[in-house]
Amino acid sequence: MDFETLIEPAAILPALRATSKKQVLQELAEKAATLTGLGEREVFETILQREKLGSTGVGNGIAIPHGKLPALDHIVGVFARLTRPVDFDALDDQPVDLVFLLLAPEGSGADHLKALSKVARLLRNQETVSNIRDARDASSLYALMTSASAQNAA
Repeated sequence: MDFETLIEPAAILPALRATSKKQVLQELAEKAATLTGLGEREVFETILQREKLGSTGVGNGIAIPHGKLPALDHIVGVFARLTRPVDFDALDDQPVDLVFLLLAPEGSGADHLKALSKVARLLRNQETVSNIRDARDASSLYALMTSASAQNAA
């Protein structure tokens, strides 16, 4: 699974202004709805339900909210770099400034887990994360993520 299949350039929000975890999730749900044609409310409720099971803030300023939707036919990613970190109830109690939303079809099983693993591996690389935080715009972020992902796979 190539990173290019998980996210498209239009799915990158390079300077998201949000003041809370809920607002971040709402903005990501809105973008995902635009990209997929699904209802914004359905996307938001799905990722909110997942958050209620436990925060997807994995530490180091990173969160990977995710969920499964029956109407989806392929895995969809949306990435946001926040202008200011927000409290996300992360495992390390640190605020989050990088958020990668991953949505998968209801029956995706192993593909969903592979996609989550790919995103986590990318965002575990300190050099890549530093470069993501320093990138200028959406196209730079997209190029950085797809090339770093390819290097991690090699």
